[in-house]
Amino acid sequence: MNNLLFKKVDYSVGGLLESIDSGEIGLPDIQRPFVWDTTRVRDLFDSMYRGYPIGTLLFWENGFPGEHRTIGIGTKQKVPRLLVVDGQQRLTALYSVMKGVPIVDKNFQQRRLRIAFNPMEEKFEVTNTSIERDPTWISDISILWQKGFAPYDFISSFMKRLEERRGLTEEERQRIPQSIQKLVNLVNYPMTALEISASATEEQVSEIFVRINSRGRTLNQADFILTLMSVFWDEGRKQLEEFCRQAKHPPSDNRPSPYNPYFKPQPDQLLRIDVVLAFRRARLEHVYSILRGKDLQTGEFSPERRDAQFALLKKHRMMSSAYKTGTTF
Repeated sequence: MNNLLFKKVDYSVGGLLESIDSGEIGLPDIQRPFVWDTTRVRDLFDSMYRGYPIGTLLFWENGFPGEHRTIGIGTKQKVPRLLVVDGQQRLTALYSVMKGVPIVDKNFQQRRLRIAFNPMEEKFEVTNTSIERDPTWISDISILWQKGFAPYDFISSFMKRLEERRGLTEEERQRIPQSIQKLVNLVNYPMTALEISASATEEQVSEIFVRINSRGRTLNQADFILTLMSVFWDEGRKQLEEFCRQAKHPPSDNRPSPYNPYFKPQPDQLLRIDVVLAFRRARLEHVYSILRGKDLQTGEFSPERRDAQFALLKKHRMMSSAYKTGTTF
């Protein structure tokens, strides 16, 4: 079946996290900021621990394999070969917990996702003050996947604290190491992704997403453009999100602020202003393709054309930000 627009690829959780670290997979992406409740993160790890399936991921090939971009001075990072269309919340939860890094919540605030585990009961919970004081819990499972983690030393120390506090039965002495090692081994948990071909249009990708996504969320042109900004101009997307964050909170000083008690703008709304200024287009149709470096007449893609279009968007982003606040970001 040569007309398939996708291929199936199998991963392990550890392999996915490595691909995110290397830049092979672009994260964050379409559905950021992170909007899951922490209880859903807890349930995700509980499902994996019990061997339940947690769904298929949907990726989209970028179309420029092997390309690199410079980040800072003297360092290079891959331009993601794969963009995440569906599964960003799951991947963000896994990455945040297993790497011990903070997420950006729906209010654009950074916070850690802290999940606790009770090895004797094989139970997960969202960490709270009571759990932190209870020696029967591992109050933050992120420690289990940190560089230099020594499972034997950790298990020995954990069991020693319990022995001193309440004593252990022979069954508990056997169960605790097994439960902790089973949790550590979630790095090998298998996952499947459908990778959509780079030849697919944004309309086709959106249609695929709607048809396989049980929640029925519809992707729009702004979603795709914001995704592309995350890859090729993340600072620009951060500016949009920071403006929206400031618009929700009154300023603590007398400096110019976008705070508005009646209107709470979203990044996609601000994006439309930038698009009008940069490309003289009232609609977002075709803007995603233009920013990918596509020639709308020939259908050919060019990294140089893409960089030029992002430079144009960046120029007018600065102009619109100066207009909105009386200053530049």
